[in-house]
Amino acid sequence: MIDLDFDNGLAVITVNRPQARNAISLATMDHLDAALDTVERSDASALVITGAGDRAFISGGDLKELAAIRTVDGAVDMALRMRRICDRIAAFRGPVIAALNGHALGGGAEVAVAADIRIAADDIRIGFNQVSLAIMPAWGGAERLAALVGRGRALLLAGAGTVLSASEAADVGLVDRVLPRAEFARGWRELAAGLAHRPAASIKRVLAGVSPDEAALAFARLWVDDEHWAAADRLLNRSR
Repeated sequence: MIDLDFDNGLAVITVNRPQARNAISLATMDHLDAALDTVERSDASALVITGAGDRAFISGGDLKELAAIRTVDGAVDMALRMRRICDRIAAFRGPVIAALNGHALGGGAEVAVAADIRIAADDIRIGFNQVSLAIMPAWGGAERLAALVGRGRALLLAGAGTVLSASEAADVGLVDRVLPRAEFARGWRELAAGLAHRPAASIKRVLAGVSPDEAALAFARLWVDDEHWAAADRLLNRSR
């Protein structure tokens, strides 16, 4: 249901429910929480969220299961439970990449915007189309969409349930990089591996709005680290 792999500082969480187009069930939420626990205890410096196969990244909530929730309290509990998981993804210490291997619709788009960076195959579609079910985004996606594309455009997209192609999503700032399908699997992994190091994690903290003193301290800790001096020595030796 959830696969977790580690590779040289990179953690990869894969939602593996192809029979349900990688939809999120209550059990999937449990497994996502457990996977995030493992990642947070690890030394991973970057995290990728992706889906199995090439049809769906995450197709939203699993309607066949979630349809059993028929009370306001039950719906609140479900919404807050998945909202907390998306908040955990967003708060991860290093860069988080959503590798959009397939369509990201409804709740799937909400998971995608919890990441720092979205890399998409060129044939996928993404949309906050919850309105087609007469509901709204409830997992933090509305706020995150507004932060990415602006409040007015977010209202237009989510209010109308517009589903965008990968190139259209890139044009409005919803997707950061579009790769040809044939290059996608290798491409997202190479991009993610390039971010799986401590300076990228420090840059993420600075972008989040730390104080000048905190930014200077983050820089100074990297400056005095052996990894910095080894890289500096390599550069100096090449220039001689």
